[in-house]
Amino acid sequence: MARYTGPVCRLCRREGLKLFLKGTRCYTEKCAVERRGYAPGQHGRGTGRRRKASEYALQLREKQKVKRIYGVLETQFENYFEDAFRRTGVTGEQLLVNLETRLDNVVYRLGFAGSRKAARQLIRHRHILVNDRPVDIPSFRVQPGHTVQVRERARQLPLVMEGVERRGQEGTVAWLEVDYKSATGRMLEVPTRAGIPIAAQEQLIVELYSK
Repeated sequence: MARYTGPVCRLCRREGLKLFLKGTRCYTEKCAVERRGYAPGQHGRGTGRRRKASEYALQLREKQKVKRIYGVLETQFENYFEDAFRRTGVTGEQLLVNLETRLDNVVYRLGFAGSRKAARQLIRHRHILVNDRPVDIPSFRVQPGHTVQVRERARQLPLVMEGVERRGQEGTVAWLEVDYKSATGRMLEVPTRAGIPIAAQEQLIVELYSK
């Protein structure tokens, strides 16, 4: 399966904010955004007067940012948007709901991994159970009432322990409940926009695809 294999810190620097793609490193002084808060490349620092970004450029940057936050590629993202467009409700909000209910994101939100990339690794190695059955597809759609659990043999993995420590300090989202003693979480309800803690202007993405 195709995936981005380049340095992920460049993605954060390109978007100009932390996308939390490297787990605990993002919370330390080693974070690339903290050390070099400008875009990568020879023109990253910017010389001379910068032009105002066009409407299309703003829309494209917002799409790229959200796509990179959730770690999906272009075709996947388009499919999520088309599904959101067909559903009732606000298209932009439904797009974020589609992305939030991916299994890799739910594992990350529960605190079983320090990043979505680490969550995908756990899932592909069959360390995650959904309703007591192993699921190795990161894009699996979690539904209200589903339980998500880390296999007992995987609970002492550094990936899991780092994620649990970080999430224990921050807390989880309101539409999930978690028991860290049994490494089990449950989706209580479909998330609303207010319950999705990402700084995104999803309406710009809708405008981009509506052209």
